[in-house]
Amino acid sequence: MVVESCLVTPSSETPRKALWLSPLDLLMANRGHTPLVQFYRRPSGGDATDFFDVTRLKDALGKALVNFYPLAGRLDEEEEEGGGRLQINCNGQGALFLVAHNSHLTVDHFSDLKPSSELRRLLVPPIDSAKEARILCHVQVTFLKCGGVAIGTALHHLAMDGNGAFHFFQTWSAFSRDGERAVVEVPCHDRVLLSARAQPVVHPDTLSIFNPTLNLSEPWGPVVTEVFVLDKDQISSIKRVCGGVSTFCAVSAHVWRCMCVARGLSPHSTTRLVFPANVRRSLTPPLPRRYFGNAVIMLGVATKAQDIVAGDLASVAGRIRDVIGRMDDELVRSAVDYLDMAKSDSRPARGSLPVTDLRVVSWLGMPMYDADFRWGKPVAVLRAESTRGGFVYLMDNSQGKGGVRLIVCAEAAILNQFQTLLYAGLGRLNSGPCAKI
Repeated sequence: MVVESCLVTPSSETPRKALWLSPLDLLMANRGHTPLVQFYRRPSGGDATDFFDVTRLKDALGKALVNFYPLAGRLDEEEEEGGGRLQINCNGQGALFLVAHNSHLTVDHFSDLKPSSELRRLLVPPIDSAKEARILCHVQVTFLKCGGVAIGTALHHLAMDGNGAFHFFQTWSAFSRDGERAVVEVPCHDRVLLSARAQPVVHPDTLSIFNPTLNLSEPWGPVVTEVFVLDKDQISSIKRVCGGVSTFCAVSAHVWRCMCVARGLSPHSTTRLVFPANVRRSLTPPLPRRYFGNAVIMLGVATKAQDIVAGDLASVAGRIRDVIGRMDDELVRSAVDYLDMAKSDSRPARGSLPVTDLRVVSWLGMPMYDADFRWGKPVAVLRAESTRGGFVYLMDNSQGKGGVRLIVCAEAAILNQFQTLLYAGLGRLNSGPCAKI
């Protein structure tokens, strides 16, 4: 039950202006708000009378919004005949802040950590109107029956990528924990750094691996979300077989292969793996470390299903690694030029990917568990809802335990077989989980 609703504004004056959005920002306009939940246990023993004090949280949020002032603004359009280009109106109107109490739920109720529409409904602020959709930052603090707290947020993807979002959480929590003594890194809001060139040029090599289009349609059957965990030893085994590539490349290759088999793809059908890649260090010169905005492009690998299933896993992982290795300044600039000329579709994206396609989104290595508001780090962090079939999210399992948590949203009819392949295949990776389709 929501007991309080208010707007939290920046604690001091911020720039009042229209913030121009780069083509990489506009590409994310149809993704909407990303629902995230962080769970905190009430400390045992000691004085915790001020546990998640709402006044402290709101005061800290106001301080954080001084540096992250776009999140206190509103989604807007330039005034042009026939509809203008999307922008952020940095007007300081503030973030929506809700306080709720739930007398039935405890932190342990969410021990399976499975995203669902129910989880989002209970713990993340609803976005039910066009006016609410223009607010870029929504927060809900829910006090649970056990004394624990869930912080649910919905940040608009157009405003920033995952790196920017977790930087914001680090800053907000630092002000709550340390007050005026908080040490924070100031974000960079210069999105012109990712503008198109005056004379746009799309390098021919770009279109072979750049996949900007999100082709969604009605799924052929019910779509469900399940969570799978690969522990440290299992990850080491996969990486060893894959020749020591990154965790992302190795796990993505294994998941792609298992999904191709579970879906029963024809050997000669073309299957595609698409994933967002961080461009911050690929540009010359690199973007500022704390660039706040979207700094990812969508890369893809396409090949025949039989090459994924019958080939050795190292070659599949190598394909993914080689595509990432081709991402340099020219490719990124070409991608930005392409998006600027093509114009992005800002309508909400709904539906699922074709059964031949898989999109893997990595949160690996992000500071997901750094948001210590004063009473300890979260015991769990997860996306509250995942509804698009064909999407897989990779994230670090939990604090200090290692391993990878996979949030898999796919057709219900194939998930049991996918699970069998995911784990049974680990014992025979050298020969491949399946000899043929």
